Amino acid sequence: MSFIRARFIYNPSSGREEVKRRLPAILQMLERGGIETSCYMTEGKDDAARAASEAVERGFDLIIAGGGDGTLNEVVNGMAVHDRRPPLGILPLGTTNDFARAHGIPRRWDEACELIVRRHTRPIDIGVANGRYFVNIAGGGSITELTYEVPSRLKTMIGQLAYYVKGVEKMVNLRPTRMRIKADGAGEFHEEFMLFLIANSSSVGGFERLAPQATTCDGLFDVLILKKCNLAEFIRIASMALRGEHLSDGHVIHFQTDRLEVESDDRVQLNLDGEFGGMLPCSFQVLPSHLNIIVDEKGSSTYRGGGTA
Repeated sequence: MSFIRARFIYNPSSGREEVKRRLPAILQMLERGGIETSCYMTEGKDDAARAASEAVERGFDLIIAGGGDGTLNEVVNGMAVHDRRPPLGILPLGTTNDFARAHGIPRRWDEACELIVRRHTRPIDIGVANGRYFVNIAGGGSITELTYEVPSRLKTMIGQLAYYVKGVEKMVNLRPTRMRIKADGAGEFHEEFMLFLIANSSSVGGFERLAPQATTCDGLFDVLILKKCNLAEFIRIASMALRGEHLSDGHVIHFQTDRLEVESDDRVQLNLDGEFGGMLPCSFQVLPSHLNIIVDEKGSSTYRGGGTA
């Protein structure tokens, strides 16, 4: 058997620390599939980015990201700066796994490994925001801050519930922010907004239909802007978003673009794939077909929540 060399970069605290329990079985499954795999366990912020960049420089044939959306974001940031970028496999072992969900990458570790062994790839677009890359979502506004304000230990212990607990705290203090948004082909918007979201795929923050038209292969962002509203209106719109019916609401602005600029006189933090991404002002741009990810060649895999083999 002819082996290829892979670097498995994983976050040991992702999800409920499943990767630590499954690591021997994961490596055995990859080895049997002809993938000779060495591991790197992350220990802190930006660790995965450094490890991914080093793996590219060392000429690995494949990089595998094991963890949640934050780990995936760091791995993408480590790879995206290089001219030669090997394929990326994903083991979605985090709390929400939005990107994997949108691309039909199975939640079960063994099924995700089977997918990686088959090594069928397709190109995807990614976004860049003031020099930092994102693969799934960028946004700003007070409610978008909750994903990186949830302590990692709390996420490990109670999973998705941790976001809801923090979200209730945030909604009590929900307030609009005056922003200026200028988008190629869509015009300018200058008023008070609750938040803006730049979606590269259809699944965002656990909402599978938040950006129903978004796809990572069209060279475009799907932008959602929520106008000023009160708490009752916000909850109503969030309920509509669960059903994918929110785009018709008068408080929601939706358009597609490949480039936009956002600025504000207020202090607005950015969220990139669920992690802190700096502050406004910021320019966002699509990089078409910038990475190759491993997906199901039949396009038939479905995301399965929760179960383990």
